[in-house]
Amino acid sequence: MLWHPFTQHTTWEEESFPVIDGAEGSWLVDVDGRRYLDGGSSMWCCSLGHGNPWVRRAIKRQVDKLEHATFLGLTNPPAIELAERLLALVPPGLSRVFYSDNGSTAVEIALKMALQYWGQNGRPSRAKFVALTQAYHGDTTGAMSVGGVDLFLERYRPLLFPVFQAPATYSYRCAKASTLEECGKHCLAELDEILSIHVDEVCGVILEPLVQGAGGMIVQPPGFAKAVENLCRKHDVFLVVDEVMTGFGRTGRMFACEHEDVRPDLMVISKGVTGGFLPLAATLATERIFKGFLGEFKDRKALYHGHTYTGNPLGCAAALGVLESFKKDRVLEPLPAKIEVLRKGLMPLVDHPNVGEIRQRGLLAGIEIVKDRATKESFPVEERTGHRIILEARKRGAILRPLADVLVVMPPLTSTRDEIRRLTGIVAKSVHAVLG
Repeated sequence: MLWHPFTQHTTWEEESFPVIDGAEGSWLVDVDGRRYLDGGSSMWCCSLGHGNPWVRRAIKRQVDKLEHATFLGLTNPPAIELAERLLALVPPGLSRVFYSDNGSTAVEIALKMALQYWGQNGRPSRAKFVALTQAYHGDTTGAMSVGGVDLFLERYRPLLFPVFQAPATYSYRCAKASTLEECGKHCLAELDEILSIHVDEVCGVILEPLVQGAGGMIVQPPGFAKAVENLCRKHDVFLVVDEVMTGFGRTGRMFACEHEDVRPDLMVISKGVTGGFLPLAATLATERIFKGFLGEFKDRKALYHGHTYTGNPLGCAAALGVLESFKKDRVLEPLPAKIEVLRKGLMPLVDHPNVGEIRQRGLLAGIEIVKDRATKESFPVEERTGHRIILEARKRGAILRPLADVLVVMPPLTSTRDEIRRLTGIVAKSVHAVLG
């Protein structure tokens, strides 16, 4: 009856799986009353756990006023207030907010904004993007085009537009460097070369700052994101940062850009913006870009893009509840201690013969499982090693989802230190149960 995303139903329907009926804090509860730690923050969006009271109250208040009204030619108070509060938090220079429904669509909007800006402001040849290998920006056509994970793209290549690809800082499997820092340097050099050669064709560079998520939790060396920004300034191309995963506290700051004072031209947010309560996303732009769309009606310079639920009052109210929780509950303050608990909790796996590398940034981690640690050989795909490990974790009371054989550990920011210790303990026991 149901068709689930990223799921091979032939095998999945042969397994027993939880039917989630409730949740509270860091815990999911199935119809049989079994409790599971939400080890992936429900696809990385329930950053404040489940049932956050600030968000609940905000939605309930808004339901009694207005559930929805078109944003075409109209506006509403929650959308106005949310834009004002977001602009006070994001990197300086961003001054305009365009709402949409999810991360993929917000990326599409950013791509359209960059492309159309240059096309109607004297540089129509600037019509291509530079993206990183192993990148993931969503599953709509444009977002896939700037992606770099072959598994997600190979079936759809006839739909996609060409991009220039620069290397990711995947130092564990880097053929040109042995350390993360060296890998970062050669990646920047190749990006600079691409921009130097193709500067008249490039309208923007798109980047997941600090961590590339679905590509395998690939971390970047300190200063890498800022260096990418500097290259964009050098060649006068737009920097688009995708903070769908890294935004709203995941890396220890409200936004990953803050760690290196990165000031993008376009910024994409979603997931944590509503704490998992309702679909909402936003594309934020500089005044330079916004003014590039102004003109006489006959010029047809408007951005021809929109969604039915653009600026939905309930979604905006939920996001306001999230921001209230960050402020009143001081969500960011205890994160350094929790980040350290996560690091220490994963240490017992560092020397495991099938753990190639543990990559952590803030309150997220990726554990790369390999068949042979010495050669870095991966397990055969058909063995589904990562999947077998998360099934073991489920038996022990934790819900996780791997990226192939990279285990993702991403608990809610509001998890207690004891819950994080329990989660990492389950992960370690599950790895040992499957691999010895």
